[in-house]
Amino acid sequence: MIEEKIHYFESPGRQNTDEAVKLSIERALKKGLRYVVFASSTGYTAKKVLEYGEGKGLKFVCVTYHTGFYEEGKNSMDEETERFLIERGVRIVRQSHILSGVERSISRKLGGVSRVEAIAEALRALFGHGLKVCVEIAIMAADSGAIPIEEVVAIGGRARGADTAVIIRPAHMNSFFNMEIKEIICMPRNKRRK
Repeated sequence: MIEEKIHYFESPGRQNTDEAVKLSIERALKKGLRYVVFASSTGYTAKKVLEYGEGKGLKFVCVTYHTGFYEEGKNSMDEETERFLIERGVRIVRQSHILSGVERSISRKLGGVSRVEAIAEALRALFGHGLKVCVEIAIMAADSGAIPIEEVVAIGGRARGADTAVIIRPAHMNSFFNMEIKEIICMPRNKRRK
């Protein structure tokens, strides 16, 4: 039997970032994992990951929004921040969301919901937005070749900051159901902002 602690935040949000990242780095080191993959649109969470984990022998992968997510032709992370992260050994993955992508465009234009969007909504509703992000970024990082198919720590949240972290064995997009969430490190107890 394995016994591990799960930390529950009262509510989701950026205010949990420091603790979520700290807990994630500690668990990665304790378990001897090599990779920490995290979502960061502006670099805020990425800089927190470096603050707590730099120099500890971990490999960091930052998954960010695809170009044009907010504004056509523009990236959410500015060039200076991206350069700062790369200089410190962070691998940047900029890619379309696996659990929406072109499906969302079709739904917006024609109505209805795709099966992929239904998976995303089920994860959000049952476990919170951050856990959906953890699943999604693990696939995105694996599909880009940034992480191997082995247990990694994934950190996610909603909008800015982090509030959820898991140990996950990722899968590629074409083998989605081979993915396994091994441990929950932290997550919000209440899933919706009040």
